[in-house]
Amino acid sequence: MVEIGIHIPVEASEILTETERMAQTGIVVSIDREVTGIVAISDPLKPGAREVISLLKSMKVTSIMVTGDNWGTANAIAQEVGIDTVIAEAKPDQKAEKVKELQMSSLTVAMVGDGINDSPALVSADVGIAIGAGTDIAIEAADIVLMKSNLEDVITAIDLSRKTFFRISMNYVWALGYNIICIPIAAGVLFPFTRFRLPPWIAGAAMAASSVSVVCCSLLLKNYRRPKKLDMLRMSEVVHYMR
Repeated sequence: MVEIGIHIPVEASEILTETERMAQTGIVVSIDREVTGIVAISDPLKPGAREVISLLKSMKVTSIMVTGDNWGTANAIAQEVGIDTVIAEAKPDQKAEKVKELQMSSLTVAMVGDGINDSPALVSADVGIAIGAGTDIAIEAADIVLMKSNLEDVITAIDLSRKTFFRISMNYVWALGYNIICIPIAAGVLFPFTRFRLPPWIAGAAMAASSVSVVCCSLLLKNYRRPKKLDMLRMSEVVHYMR
């Protein structure tokens, strides 16, 4: 409006500031080059957003909000959900640059988004997570798609990945344990001192047991259950809805 020479009254500026404090975006309406009104619009927060941010903090995961909205609206929403770090009025390429900046700080970055503007950042992130109800471009750019469009699944994805890497570490321990202990014995290290020689059939059985232990350890992931905190969160949402 200012760029095309339309004067913004003080009252309108105050209303715009107030809408931003209420986490809304104010749109100035002009007729015949005079400001006639302001339309306030807002996107409702996803259910459980604040609780999900709180659970992420308990998992030692830092949440950062990068948005194209104005600073007033962005700060209001961040305070409502409990996010400390906010970057507002960011263009798509700036979102991707912020992701790369965090990666340069030796951080592992997961980007959650649902719009076209989020696509560059989803591609740049170590793990791109798209909301299932988002745009097709965002879904194509992401590594993980939350089919139920539920933010709780972000926590499930992180928890499951940690459990998977734990199993991988355990598999290395089992495999290295068998190899470090059994291979020297099979090679005859103990023979000069104890006259003990590992029979070939026992060596073969040990190698088979190593493979079986790795497979069984991996198959335990079939018993994975999402964190109990999420079940408690779901119950609180149901009670709130009933009220």
